[in-house]
Amino acid sequence: MSSTVISHSAEHHDSHGHHHQESFISKYIFSGDHKMIAKQFLITGIFMAVFAMILSILFRIQLAWPDKEFPILEVFLGKWAAGGRIAPDFFLSLVTIHGTIMVFFVLTAGLSGTFSNLLIPYQIGARDMASPFMNMLSYWMFFVASVIMIASFFVESGPASAGWTIYPPLSAVPTAIAGSATGMTLWLVSMVLFVASQLIGGINYVSTILNMRTKGMDLWKMPLTIWAFFLTAIVGMLSFPVLVSAVVLLIFDRSFGTSFYLSDLVVQGQILPNEGGSPILFQHLFWFLGHPEVYIVVMPALGLTSEVISTNSRKPIFGYHAMVYSLIGITVLSFIVWGHHMFVTGMNPFLGGVFMITTLIIAVPSAVKAFNYMATLWRGNIRFTPAMMFAIGLVSFFISGGLTGLFLGNAALDINLHDTYFVVAHFHLVMGSASIFGMLCGVYHWYPKMFGRMMNTKLGYLHFWMTFIGAYLVFFPMHFMGIDGVPRRYYAFTEFAFMEKWVSVNMLITWAAIVAGLGQVAFLFNFFYSIFFGERAPQNPWNSNTLEWTTPVEHIHGNWPGEIPTVHRWPYDYSKPGHHEDFIPQNVPFSETMNSNFLHDFEGNEEAERIQTEWDAQNKK
Repeated sequence: MSSTVISHSAEHHDSHGHHHQESFISKYIFSGDHKMIAKQFLITGIFMAVFAMILSILFRIQLAWPDKEFPILEVFLGKWAAGGRIAPDFFLSLVTIHGTIMVFFVLTAGLSGTFSNLLIPYQIGARDMASPFMNMLSYWMFFVASVIMIASFFVESGPASAGWTIYPPLSAVPTAIAGSATGMTLWLVSMVLFVASQLIGGINYVSTILNMRTKGMDLWKMPLTIWAFFLTAIVGMLSFPVLVSAVVLLIFDRSFGTSFYLSDLVVQGQILPNEGGSPILFQHLFWFLGHPEVYIVVMPALGLTSEVISTNSRKPIFGYHAMVYSLIGITVLSFIVWGHHMFVTGMNPFLGGVFMITTLIIAVPSAVKAFNYMATLWRGNIRFTPAMMFAIGLVSFFISGGLTGLFLGNAALDINLHDTYFVVAHFHLVMGSASIFGMLCGVYHWYPKMFGRMMNTKLGYLHFWMTFIGAYLVFFPMHFMGIDGVPRRYYAFTEFAFMEKWVSVNMLITWAAIVAGLGQVAFLFNFFYSIFFGERAPQNPWNSNTLEWTTPVEHIHGNWPGEIPTVHRWPYDYSKPGHHEDFIPQNVPFSETMNSNFLHDFEGNEEAERIQTEWDAQNKK
């Protein structure tokens, strides 16, 4: 009932009020429009991604040329690169903030915040989110969290430097190292605001999907994108509060003399009074979020990829129900695998075996998705748009990176591979690269819907190949470094004879990272130039079936100028035998497609089946 009231009031407002001139503040700052908020999330996420990419190139320069001096670094970094060499403590800060920004601010907020906001109201047939005010609040809390995270670079002691996992005691003792002081406090404040933003957003997403679907849009007619956003929001709502509890206890240890995570420590010759705490407790709390976080990052990317692959293969998605059940399986299993990050903490071998089994089981629904993508692509009439290229790239990364997860999920093998470059290679492929490619495929595919213009296709291809080849050149060699025992987060490998042979490989990786970084310049130019000067987009440039392509190109308040379309069919009726076009939008009634209807389309509706059977008999179908 409430959704009906919202729809009618929005419709009334649309017919009488959407022509008035909005001020800059009401349109761009205090906007409650899901389309504007999606663009705000995207552009903020792009800025944070560029910032994190620059940090990664800085620490890659240190790893490739550990003994060389680059005077230009001192110009930009000051005391953190005195003499042209990055300071060891600042190196750890670069790694920490790079990881934090990419995992949380880009791949969580930038990806999910952008496309959940853009597509949920569009694809379920809603005027807007359930609570536009909460939506606006979610973005601005994310924005403030981003500002605070970057501001930590401008404090005297420097940004946080305990790794993106901020394990105690480095994060719990302010006097441990420079990066344990004010920079760590800012990190904690930023993350609490970030989590609050995600919880507000998640509640909004779930409420909107459950309560505001248009007539005919039952759960089994929802696109896989909506299923992915829905389940991602549920995972976030259940796991993010655990990180806040871990952070609150950490703040108590830092500021109020408690000992949740601390015990028997000596700092600079001083014996600390803390007793009875355990840093392992923090690991349990962190990874109870940290592993679901992997799927909070990956599932929206998989949802976007499902839509793009089906649309550009001109085929129905293979195994729609299996895809939904695999997403549900991932959602449930993601909460009982966190211990595989902790095999080397002295865990009881029996408990380690339990976590190992659940970790290997979660590979099954992930494999279902990979096989279904390949089956959808098989013998499809494929259009290699930039979006499709990035979607296929995601499938490649998801498979190659996922296979190495089987090694790390094995409790015995993980003892040798833990905290080596093998781990870095694994999660950068399966989570980092795959999710970034899912995000980019979404940007290219829905750019016409966001900005009313088309991106340049040739620049899109250039961007894809530079990024795809660069990513494999950066991360694939790291597997071999990890197998040889090269540890992650080390400032320089020249101190260890057995690691010196990997310096040349580090040089290759760094050059590949720089080239891949230059590839992003092509994307940035294409993205911002096309906003103003790109070719104007038609209403449905990809001949797609979902409801967002039934809205006008020019954004209006309430999305549809008149009545919201009614949904009659699932979203993947592509290349249906008997139909004169290779796509049938969701809002086309079955009565208009009698030539191409099948009895299973009616989902057990006996009256519709009877009418179709009679028509088939009369027309000798």
